[in-house]
Amino acid sequence: MSKVRAIRSDGEATRNRILEAAGELFATSGYAETTSKAIAERAEVDLASINYHFASRNGLYQAVLAEAHTQLVSLADLKALADSELSASDKLMKLFEHLVQRSQGERSWSIRVLARELPAPTSHLKVLLQTEVLPKIRVIRQILADITGIPIDDPALTRCLISVAAPCGMLLVGKRGVPGPLNDVLHMPGQVVARHLHVFALAGLEAIRCDYADRGIKTKPRVTRRK
Repeated sequence: MSKVRAIRSDGEATRNRILEAAGELFATSGYAETTSKAIAERAEVDLASINYHFASRNGLYQAVLAEAHTQLVSLADLKALADSELSASDKLMKLFEHLVQRSQGERSWSIRVLARELPAPTSHLKVLLQTEVLPKIRVIRQILADITGIPIDDPALTRCLISVAAPCGMLLVGKRGVPGPLNDVLHMPGQVVARHLHVFALAGLEAIRCDYADRGIKTKPRVTRRK
C-alpha cells in the first residue's frame, strides 16, 4: 500500500509541477505563444507527462484556467461565506475585501492568466464558465437575493450581479503602472477601496429594490443577521 501511495504522490507532484510551469508561461507569453515543449522543459518533464496528466495542451490550459480561478476565490470558500452567520451585507463586504486584496497583492500567475484570458477570451473560456464560474455565480446571486429580496433567477438580479462584479473585474485585470484612475485606485488602501465598493453596491441594490416596490413587483423579505 505504501508503494501505491508513493506512486500517487509522485504523480500528483509531477502534475502540480506541470501546472505551475504552464501557469507561469501562459501568464507571461499567452496561450498561443506557449508550446508544450517549453512547458515540459520548465517543469523538467517529458512531453508524454503532459499528455498523461492533461491529455493535451488544450486540456492543460483549461486546467490552468480552472486553477487560476480557484486561487482567485474557491467555491468552497464562497459556500462557507454564504453559510456563515454574517448578514448578507457583511458577506458582500467580506467578498469585496477578498477580491480587492487579491487585486492589490503580488501579481501571481493565476491573476495574470485571467487578466490575459478575460479581455480576449479563447474557446476555452466556455469550459471555465461551466466548471468554475457559474457555480460560484449561483452562490453570489443568493447573497444579492438576500440583500434585495429579488428572486434569485429574476433577470434583474443578473443586472445587479454585473453591476456589483464589474468594478472588481476591472481591478483584477487592469494593468498596473498605466497612468489613469484605475492605477490610482490600485494604489489606494485596500480597506478604503473595499468599503467604497460595498457602500456603492448597497446603494445601488437598495435603489433597485425600491424600484421594484414602486412598480408593484413583489420581493421576498430581506435576510437579516441570523440569531
